[in-house]
Amino acid sequence: MSDFDAGDTGHDVDYGHYEAGQEHDALDQLHQAHGSEADAHSQFGVYENDHHAQESTDFSQGHHVEYDQPAAVHFESDDYTNYSHDASVDDHTFAAEGSESSHQAEFGELDALQSRFDAAFTEGTELHSGGGEPHLGVADK
Repeated sequence: MSDFDAGDTGHDVDYGHYEAGQEHDALDQLHQAHGSEADAHSQFGVYENDHHAQESTDFSQGHHVEYDQPAAVHFESDDYTNYSHDASVDDHTFAAEGSESSHQAEFGELDALQSRFDAAFTEGTELHSGGGEPHLGVADK
C-alpha cells in the first residue's frame, strides 16, 4: 500500500487505480506401473538302504569200524555227527519324499490426477480529496 499526501494545496486531487485479470492453470499427472513375477520350486529325494547277511555252517564227523574174524566173529561200530546251521537276514528300507510349488502374480497400477485452476480478480482504489478529509475506497472481487 502506498501513502499519498496531497498536502494543503487547496486543489482538488483525484487518484484512481484499477486492475483486473484472469488466471488459468492446469495440472495433468499420470503414473502407470505394471509388473509380474513367477517362480517354481521342486525338491525330490529318494533314500534306499539294503542289508543282506547270510550264514551257513556245516559240521560232519564220522567214525566207522568194521572187524571180521574167521571164526564167524563180526564187529561193526558207527558214530556220525552231522550239524548244519543256516541263517539269513534281509533288511530293506525305501523312502521317497518330494515337494513342488509354483507361484505367479501380476499387478497393474494407474494413478491419474487432473486439476484445473481458474481465478478472476478485480481490484480498484480511488482517492478523492476536495478541501476536506480524504476519502479512501477499496474494491475487491
